[in-house]
Order: sequence, then C-alpha cells, then structure tokens
Amino acid sequence: MTTPTILSSPLSRWMLLSLLFAAPLALASEGHDLTFQGDASFGGPHGGQAIQVAVVDAESGEVLAEESGTVSADGDPAFSFDFPGALQDGKGHEVHYWIDSNFGGGSEGSCDPMENDHQWSVSLEPASDAVTHVESHDPGAQSEVCATFE
Repeated sequence: MTTPTILSSPLSRWMLLSLLFAAPLALASEGHDLTFQGDASFGGPHGGQAIQVAVVDAESGEVLAEESGTVSADGDPAFSFDFPGALQDGKGHEVHYWIDSNFGGGSEGSCDPMENDHQWSVSLEPASDAVTHVESHDPGAQSEVCATFE
C-alpha cells in the first residue's frame, strides 16, 4: 500500500509552486515606512496647536495616509508621525501638513489661508527603504495645501 502525497498530482505541484512565488511578490508590493518629524523650532511659534499631516502620491495627488496631533511647545521633535508602508517603490511622494495657528483670524479646526494657518508641502524622493524626514520651521517656504484635507 502506498501513501499518496500532496505533490503526486501536477495540479498540486503547480499550486505549491504558485504559493512559493506569490509570497515574495506580496512582500515586494508592501511600501516602506515613513517617519515625518518637525524639530524643536516649531515649538515656539506653534506649541500646543493642532497639526494635520498627509502622505500624498506626487503623480496622482491621491492621499495615501493621514494623521493628526498637537505640536509640542518644548519637545524635540515637536511632532512625529509614523506612516507604516506608505512609501511605494519608484514613486514620488509629498507630505502636506498644516498647523491650525489662526494667526490674525481663521476658524479653529479648519484649514484657513496661509496668513492664518501655516501650511507646507514637502517633496520626498522615491524610497527603497524606510525614511525618516525632519523639517525645520520655515514660514517663508509655505505652500497652499488646504485642498488635501477637504
């Protein structure tokens, strides 16, 4: 009496090989982690204020991930957001973020014009590994990003 094995039929062998080759492909399609931080220079002007951050596909404009929090008045980093698997191989990404500062007007909880709520767009190079990106506070480098958060 012989005991049948799972590999005895051609279909079973094909299924096993398919599983072996599919596993690395599934892992390869997962993205790379992004840690996005603001250094202590954000604390003085924005300490205690709300911040929203989004990872955006640079080509399509699609929002891939979004987080929110509060800027620390005395921490370094003043803010830090983790986006596991958000960066895809060979693709350009941007990080859009705004701080609900309401300087001279604006509405709490909504992204207002740049003179009221500070906003930035940061371009990231295509990644082949995890990325930690640290920004310094630069009001002169602002760009309109409110549409990202509507």
